[in-house]
Amino acid sequence: MKWLAVGKRLAKDWSMSSTIRLGHLLALLLLLPGCNSLNPLCGSARPAPVLSSISPTTIAFAQLPATFSLILTGSQFVSSSVVVFNGTTLSATVNSKSQLTATVTSSLIAGPGNYSVQVQTPAGNSADFGCSSGGKSATLPLTVT
Repeated sequence: MKWLAVGKRLAKDWSMSSTIRLGHLLALLLLLPGCNSLNPLCGSARPAPVLSSISPTTIAFAQLPATFSLILTGSQFVSSSVVVFNGTTLSATVNSKSQLTATVTSSLIAGPGNYSVQVQTPAGNSADFGCSSGGKSATLPLTVT
């Protein structure tokens, strides 16, 4: 920035290069893809969960207990992650970032067949700054024979 004499007053001369640099910085911050460490505006966004496996993968309908624990293994699980069992949202215990446990009741299983299991994480407070937040994992089947 320079000071220029204009008549009897001094005026600030903002160089064009400073304005361009500021514009580039703002554009970069607003257009950064996804939510990662490069975008400082994504501080409270949550990662999308990744579901790799479930246990058990198969259960016999004739031997179905009133409730059973379903263990989900994957990555990017957070305290707000939930399990969706065949369309029904179940609360989950987060054992670690890579393991969840949910309790499934027999009333959710009408008979033999495949039942979908998925992990969902709600979006964080990422506003609209180009941040992705939360999401759904792939779906895995629990087979009831």
